[in-house]
Formats: sequence, C-alpha cells, structure tokens
Amino acid sequence: MHNLKEIRKNIDNYKKKLKERNIDVNFEELIKLDKNNRDLIQKKESLEQEKKVLSKTRNEENFKKSKVLSKEIESFSKNQEKIQKEINNILANLPNLALEDVPVGKDETYNKIVKKEGKAKKFNFSIKSHSQIGEVNNQMDFKTSSKLSGSRFVVLKDKFALLERALINFMLDIHTYKFNYTEISPPLIVNENVMFGTGQLPKFESDQFEIKNEKDEERKFLIPTAEVSLTNLVRDSIVDTKKMPLRFVAGTPCFRKEAGSYGKDTKGMMRQHQFYKVELVSLVEPNSCDDELDRMLSCAEEVLKLLELPYQVVLLSSGDMGFSAEKTFDIETWVPFENKYREISSCSSCGMFQARRMKSKYKNSNTTDFIGTLNGSGLATGRLMISLMENYQNSDGSITIPSALKKYMDNIEKI
Repeated sequence: MHNLKEIRKNIDNYKKKLKERNIDVNFEELIKLDKNNRDLIQKKESLEQEKKVLSKTRNEENFKKSKVLSKEIESFSKNQEKIQKEINNILANLPNLALEDVPVGKDETYNKIVKKEGKAKKFNFSIKSHSQIGEVNNQMDFKTSSKLSGSRFVVLKDKFALLERALINFMLDIHTYKFNYTEISPPLIVNENVMFGTGQLPKFESDQFEIKNEKDEERKFLIPTAEVSLTNLVRDSIVDTKKMPLRFVAGTPCFRKEAGSYGKDTKGMMRQHQFYKVELVSLVEPNSCDDELDRMLSCAEEVLKLLELPYQVVLLSSGDMGFSAEKTFDIETWVPFENKYREISSCSSCGMFQARRMKSKYKNSNTTDFIGTLNGSGLATGRLMISLMENYQNSDGSITIPSALKKYMDNIEKI
C-alpha cells in the first residue's frame, strides 16, 4: 500500500514507476479526490470547533445554531467517508514499485538470467513425462482425482505419496536446522483482512477459494500460499528490533483457482488447484531487505543443490513481478520432457508495501517505522517432484532416489 503523502510529493516518479509495472493510473483524479477529502476534513474540523465554542454558552439561540452545525458536520462526514473510500480503493489496487536494479520491461521476455547451476542430463532412451511415469507405476491417479474433485487435482499413492512427504520433511529440515528458520503450523483458512494485508485482495479475488458460511459474517478464504498466514503473524503489532530478523517456514497445502491460466499446463501436476509448498518468510528492518533476499534465495537454491537438480536463477522484469514485490528472483529447474526450465520458486522482497497494509511496525531506540517483508518458495513440492521424477527416471519407468533424500524414503534405492 502506498503512502498518499509520498505520492503527492513525488507524483512524477510514481507515474514513471507504475508505468514500468504496466499500470496506467489517473493521478489527476486521485489528487482531485485527495484535495476534496482534505478540504472536507478541514471544514468539518472548523465546524466542530465552532460548535464547541457555542456549547460553552447555554441559551436557546446557541442551542439552535448547534443543531444546525451538527447536521452540517454529519453531512460533511458522510461525504468525506465516501471520498476516503474511493481513495482507499485506488491505493489498494496499486502494485508495489520496482527497485532501480530491476530490469524494466512489460513481460517475461525482459527477465534476466543471472545464474545457471548443473547440466541437463543426457538420456540414452526415450524419456517420459512425470505423468507418464506416474501412470506406468500406477501411483499417480488423475482419473480418480477427476471423479473426486474435477480437473487440476491428483491422487498420489504408495511410494509416490511417500516421496511427496519425504520432500516436504527434507526441505523443512534444511530450513530449520541449517538456516535457522522457525517452523510454524499456520491456519489454512484466513479472513479477508489477512488476505488484504499480503495483497491477494482486492485485486486477485477471482484467483481465491472463498469459504461460504451463512452463520459467519466475516469472509474466509483458503490460503493460496503460507506467505499469507506467516507474514500476517505480525499484523497490527509493533516488533522490537532486538527480536529481528524474524524468519518463519511452513509446509502447507495451498489452494488456487488459477483463473488466468485456462488452457495452460492442463496435463500432469505442473499447475493444480491444490498443492503442497514449503514457504519462507522473513521480517526485517527495511534497509536489510536486499541482503535478506540474497540469503533467502541461497536457502531455496540449497534444496536443488543437495538433490543435484539443474536450475537457473532469473531476475524478473518490472512487468513480470508479483503485485506486492519490489524485486523478485525466480528459480527455474530443468524439466527434461519439456526440454526447458520451469519455475519452482519465487523469492521476493516487498519492502514496506505489505507492512503498511497490515499495520506492522518495528521499534528501536531511535524510530518506529514499517517492517520490511520478504517471502519465497523453498520449494513448491509438486514441481520439485516433477523435476526429480523426470531427471532421475530410468528406462524401465522407475525413479532413482537421490542420495540426500534416501533417509526420508526408508533408504530405498528406487521407486
């Protein structure tokens, strides 16, 4: 969420930076609404002061004048509240501004590859997709899941279900024991204020699964990512800097409608309505965001290094970043059947953008200000399964278990 005072002071910069995010804003209308709003507040305060003076002298004439003033104050208040709502709606739908070192461009074609690790494996047999491997093993069942829930779901069985659980535990152990993240088991259902805080609402409401409950007036949603729950752990609060940085990790199911992805990745597990993901969240002083982003990225990379999976790191352009991000690195892992890299993690710094929406601040001996928030996948479990299955596949349709994962898989060699 942006500060209106900052917009007033730096309107040309906001025009430029939001244009880089492919957003065309009618700033003239916003400034006009802001001026009207401030004028109404000033008039209302002036009338309230006048009413206060009248109340000190009690007589019939002043009583009548006071009643007239009360009606005028009420009218000004209603108009001011209406205008303030319009202003808030405009601000709530404006994305974060990209940092200066972010490539400027309208879409993913302007992204910049900053690192490559590992080499794509060469196979001496005709390779299969992860879904074909799953069908050969009869442990990845899309037909039954379709009967149960519709498209974009899967039933994993036996050793494939074990593989999913093993990957989640493997990643949680890395992030907690090696990188000192605090593991959290958060709610999977949150209210609309929480979804607003991290930027899913109001702009991306069509992507969310809302829970209907006639007895409960408060709107509730299934989380699209544990980022929502973890970041909001500090909403409406002031954190002592002595307790920072705060680093949280959670392995949870995530739920997304994928409303804008019609026709994309319709086969297999690449894009589903329900999937597991291990999520990393950091809460820091804003001037530490850049260093913390590098740290978070290296934590997510470590998973792929230990599993010996090829990957590349991409710095996203201003037009390809998420709504709340000021800078984002994507990690893309090699998917042999598609013969290309596919996203498996996004690590983003959001600066103070989310904290303003959540009213989350930090306090030290000198100042009180909004917290810096960061989030990243460490990693998306389904997509990690895809990369592992395809990169470690054998000619007979079996999958070799990577050395680092064996202790989580009962020390079996293959599935």
